Parts: sequence; structure tokens; C-alpha cells
Amino acid sequence: MEEVTINTTTIKLDQFLKWAGIADSGGQVRTWVDAGIILVNNEIVTERRKKIQPGDVVEIKETGIWKVSGS
Repeated sequence: MEEVTINTTTIKLDQFLKWAGIADSGGQVRTWVDAGIILVNNEIVTERRKKIQPGDVVEIKETGIWKVSGS
């Protein structure tokens, strides 16, 4: 599990994935959400703008797992 630090109290999922260098674009995130392969805290995400905060764990099936930490 890789740790990614954010400098805010919350961040939208699509922004987080772009910030961490995991996704190239919001369109890519939308494709992943539609495919049901993104989980936050072991729950399938249905909206790409879901708010993420420190302590959350983001998983993309067969790609990786990232823990969100605050600064």
C-alpha cells in the first residue's frame, strides 16, 4: 500500500487520482467508476467526485491501493 499526502481536509476522488499520478484525466476516472473497479474504504464508488479525506483507503482493482494522509 502506497501513501499519498494531501494538503487539504478533503479532495474529490477524480482530483486525488490525478494529483497522485494514478489517472491521466477525469475521463479515465469516469471509465473506472463506470466499470466498478474503484473502491474507497472497501465500498465500490459510484461517483467520481466522491470526497476523500485523510485516513481513507482508495483501491483500483488489479492496479493498486493507496492510503490518503494529511499534511
